[in-house]
Amino acid sequence: MNPYAKNLGEREALRVLIEVPDRLEALTSQIGPAGMARSYEEGKWNLARILSHLLHIELMFGTRFRQALTQDDLVVQPFDQDRWIEREPVSDGQTELQALLALRRWNLALWQILSPTDLERTFLHPELGRMTIQDLLDLLAGHDLNHLSQIERIAAHSSGGNI
Repeated sequence: MNPYAKNLGEREALRVLIEVPDRLEALTSQIGPAGMARSYEEGKWNLARILSHLLHIELMFGTRFRQALTQDDLVVQPFDQDRWIEREPVSDGQTELQALLALRRWNLALWQILSPTDLERTFLHPELGRMTIQDLLDLLAGHDLNHLSQIERIAAHSSGGNI
């Protein structure tokens, strides 16, 4: 089950994963350093926290992809995103953005050479059930689009638009 499937729609996951870094760079540049403290909605994560969360996801999913490719009968360990964020120091968001962009480039190098057989490899997620590597790509792409829409709302607000 992909809770972000509606975000992906008919789009190809790998194409989304390739495009998101450029969009993130453009939006964060548009928003500027002062905008890192802005949120898309009261009580929600600010931009710096969203970038930190995206970095956590990139790190975790990159690990899951590599484990699923190399380990049979893998059961992945879920993690509590809110507890991970609570442990992060306050940041200007730039370190997270640069790390995220570098890690995404590294992960894309792997994802772009996956064979159809690789994409069919399965693992078990205790909360989401049995998944394939393709399912994980789809989940990550839909997740990216979810947070990209939040960042777009921050950018619209930063440039004088309404949320």
